[in-house]
Amino acid sequence: MRDGEQTPGVALTREKKLLIARALDEMKVNVIEAGSAITSAGERESIKAVANAGLNAEICSYCRIVKMDVDHALECDVDSIHLVSPVSDLHIRTKIKKDRDAVRQIAAEVTEYAKDHGLIVELSGEDASRADLEFLKAIYSDCIDAGADRLCFCDTVGLLVPEKTTEIFRDLSSSLKAPISIHCHNDFGLATANTVAALAAGAKQAHVTINGLGERAGNASLEEVVMSLEWLYKYDTGIKHEQIYRISRLVSRLTGIPVSPNKALVGGNAFTHEAGIHVHGLLADKATYEPMSPEYIGRQRQIVLGKHAGRSSITLALKEMGLEADEAQTEEIFNRVKQMGDQGKHITDADLQTIAETVLDIYKEPIVKLEEFTIVSGNRVTPTASIKLNVKDKEIVQAGIGNGPVDAVINAIRRAVSSCAEDVILEEYHVDSITGGTDALVEVRVKLSKNGKVITASGARTDIIMASVEAVMNGMNRLIRVE
Repeated sequence: MRDGEQTPGVALTREKKLLIARALDEMKVNVIEAGSAITSAGERESIKAVANAGLNAEICSYCRIVKMDVDHALECDVDSIHLVSPVSDLHIRTKIKKDRDAVRQIAAEVTEYAKDHGLIVELSGEDASRADLEFLKAIYSDCIDAGADRLCFCDTVGLLVPEKTTEIFRDLSSSLKAPISIHCHNDFGLATANTVAALAAGAKQAHVTINGLGERAGNASLEEVVMSLEWLYKYDTGIKHEQIYRISRLVSRLTGIPVSPNKALVGGNAFTHEAGIHVHGLLADKATYEPMSPEYIGRQRQIVLGKHAGRSSITLALKEMGLEADEAQTEEIFNRVKQMGDQGKHITDADLQTIAETVLDIYKEPIVKLEEFTIVSGNRVTPTASIKLNVKDKEIVQAGIGNGPVDAVINAIRRAVSSCAEDVILEEYHVDSITGGTDALVEVRVKLSKNGKVITASGARTDIIMASVEAVMNGMNRLIRVE
């Protein structure tokens, strides 16, 4: 299993690359493509840092069939190169303005050059799905003779279909004397299907990315390929699948690219249930509306409450919170939830817990209490917040800076509660104006997570900063209480 590929608009710093590389290595990814050494001095510094981080994974750099690219890769101390040669007539003619014979000669020469310098070489045929198959086999054979360790078939613009993929890989895997990889793009939404088809037909390695990131519509998604193999084909990939959700969230935060709510496996809605008929089935048997246990990839199921919720939803949600209610109490909680849903209100986990504790006559002292906070912000001032909290009856004063006043105060809160909520992550933040005007009442909704447990909470004020503090504090108190 291999992870790599560039994504438009994403330029990761050295520190971010190291965080992701370490997480991939811990997950047991075999090869990590850390970047393209030819890009810049800064990119080379990042790749070298990953290569020298003491990871078990093979660290790779992307290279064109240019010796200078190989030289820069060598500067980075990588184990291998992903040596990419155009193989379709379209790419040969328009990109490098040469003929087939010249490309065969150059690819073999650069392969031999890299091998002479101690590198593992994976020779990729770029745009292979639009190439003449006999020419593709010829260039692969030339590079095997020159010392290539692995080969790769690149579906560069996502034109493969699973049936054709199976046919091609049965041919290539039986006729070539080196293991072959599959590299699929998702332009038609078939990257995972084509990757699995290639592996079933003889491919020995798959090029994948976390969350399906990559050029244009992205690449085959690691989580989809791994779980298709593990869960559907009962094949042990060696990947630590229970870390999938955690690394998905890490990559999303570090790249700034949110995961679509309906993304398979790692999307926010993947293990979320609202409709009463679904939840009724879940109470009888989780398999009724879940293809697999969310814990298998490090997740937990969520019950979303609203106007479509049924009594079963309330029962299961209370059970997940560790609360018990008799039939009459459950009915009262259900009616209050329905009333809020009919008013168009988004019902958070914190809302449900407040309703339930009111009906059940339970009062739980908040673990974290706000005493006071101060914000300094302006066009020539770094937004700074100072905050005083009471955490488990201990007064804590802390400060934080941020990209704006809200970010600064949330950072200050996180630092203040680090003793009991160090790994609380702000997953989502939404603001809605409830009324009009500059003094509008705004509702802030947040999604927080800690060790795989996800909580939603909200705050409503005319002051957006106070509403944000209220929402985060509500969510943190619920998460810490769950712990």
